[in-house]
Amino acid sequence: MLQVLLYILIVVVTFFFMEGVAWFTHKYVMHGFLWVLHKDHHQKQPGFFEKNDAFFLIFAIPSFLCLYFGATQHIGWLAAIGTGILIYGIAYFLVHDVIIHQRFKWFTHSQNKYIRVLRWAHKMHHKHLSKEDGESFGMLIVAKKYWDKVARDEEIASANSSNRVN
Repeated sequence: MLQVLLYILIVVVTFFFMEGVAWFTHKYVMHGFLWVLHKDHHQKQPGFFEKNDAFFLIFAIPSFLCLYFGATQHIGWLAAIGTGILIYGIAYFLVHDVIIHQRFKWFTHSQNKYIRVLRWAHKMHHKHLSKEDGESFGMLIVAKKYWDKVARDEEIASANSSNRVN
């Protein structure tokens, strides 16, 4: 039982560690030497697929290898790391491709505050069309200034709606 709890802890820690890996990779790799793959994500081209989608495979490789060797060699902690990476990848897909960019029309009208903050932070990231001078490179953890902006928008909307009632 203690070993199972340890593996669950490894999965959770790996999941949160991956946010840092994603931030670092996005800022220094995708907006660095692999901009050639990421550029079409900022400078939209026609079609459903982007060169940027190659990062899905690039990030899936460590997860697959950890899961494969962890399972076949009976190394539980390695499989747990692979599982944490996999779960982060699923969350990244849902947040980035489904919720933010709406490449799949599943959550198009959400009024959830966290989702609105994520969308605003990502919009600010995409206002930069080149690889320089970017902001908001993370995915799930969003800077306070974006929370504050959405809160101000809510206050203004609330004030406007109460003015219409009066």
